[in-house]
Amino acid sequence: MKKRVVITGIGLITPLGTGNEKTWSGLCMGKSGITEISKFDTTNFKTKIAGEVKDFCAKDFLKPKEVKRTLPFVAFAVGAASMAIEDSKIIIDSSNKHRTGVITGCGLGGLESIESTSISMEKKGPRRVTPFYIPSLISNMAPGTISIKFGATGPNIAITTACAAGTHAIGEAYQTIKRGAADIMITGGVEAVITPTCIAGFNALKALSTRNHEPEKASRPFDKDRDGFIVAEGSGIVILETYESAVNRGAKIYAEIIGYGASSDGYHMTAPSPDGDGAARCMQNALDEANITPDTIDYINAHGTSTPLNDLYETIAIKKVFKDHAYKLAISSTKSMTGHLLGGSGGIETAFSALTIKNSIIPPTINLDNKDENCDLDYVPNVARKQNVDYVMTNSFGFGGTNATLILKKVSE
Repeated sequence: MKKRVVITGIGLITPLGTGNEKTWSGLCMGKSGITEISKFDTTNFKTKIAGEVKDFCAKDFLKPKEVKRTLPFVAFAVGAASMAIEDSKIIIDSSNKHRTGVITGCGLGGLESIESTSISMEKKGPRRVTPFYIPSLISNMAPGTISIKFGATGPNIAITTACAAGTHAIGEAYQTIKRGAADIMITGGVEAVITPTCIAGFNALKALSTRNHEPEKASRPFDKDRDGFIVAEGSGIVILETYESAVNRGAKIYAEIIGYGASSDGYHMTAPSPDGDGAARCMQNALDEANITPDTIDYINAHGTSTPLNDLYETIAIKKVFKDHAYKLAISSTKSMTGHLLGGSGGIETAFSALTIKNSIIPPTINLDNKDENCDLDYVPNVARKQNVDYVMTNSFGFGGTNATLILKKVSE
């Protein structure tokens, strides 16, 4: 018999702050976490702004020796996992560790280490490359380190499906519990690539905003004047467990996951399909698994990157799936405040979706000042909305045409 899967813990590290309260209150206030880049000299870069995490301290979650050899993306993942486990009040011990797994998503892994090691090797030769180089940069070091730290010896998997990675990770973790292969999953997404080659690379693709004079207004999904996305860093981790387990131990339940969809555009390396077909099929797949009709959904946490193509084609896809109900839906892009965490975005946005259900507050799409006439849905402009929400859909779409959708449901107390 397929098991019900619920979210009982959340850990957030975002440009709005470290910890659930800082991020959630920032979202509800419509606060932007986008600032000038401080990590490197941006003099020769077209884009000089990003969503940096300012208040994270790795020493709060790792031993001093571990901090020295742990890259930021791994430290973020461990930090968010630590907070999520604490929030859930779940105990991992000999009685359940073999039934506790970790699946995380990450788009680019240790890009920072690749850059610095390449420069060092060019100057000093291959003998100066540290033995920690390879182990530290591979994407599966995030779930691996979480597993080691908390003794979770069940499934341990890293997913690298670009900007859909975090949502795919949670979807696969959900399926793992649903089919009975685990009872507890630590899952979500992480990214930490505010680096010279990352910014230069996305600038070469003309994908980033260059509104450098107004960092807090640069991410403006669905706005007519949007000119690209903002790279951000951080992590969002959630604890999934069976509904039965959560009820038996008296756990706080944020929401139940009831649907997961995945698809491919099969169209282009970086551009989404113009007819929204891949995204639409992904959303429909999630609805089909949840066994609900489109008009059941109250709110969509959109992928909403603030690029000209994504926002338009996601809108087209939503209309294709929801038809007349598309105009009755509340939709918002929290990337307007956090920026785009790439592979980490699905982790924080699934957490935001659960918090929306729990708190009956829909975060806004800020900077929506001049609405694109082709993006004509209700994007909850600029101010958070107090509203009861029973069903939420959250979307993530990535380069290569990879798509992921989750559906969350309120659990009656």
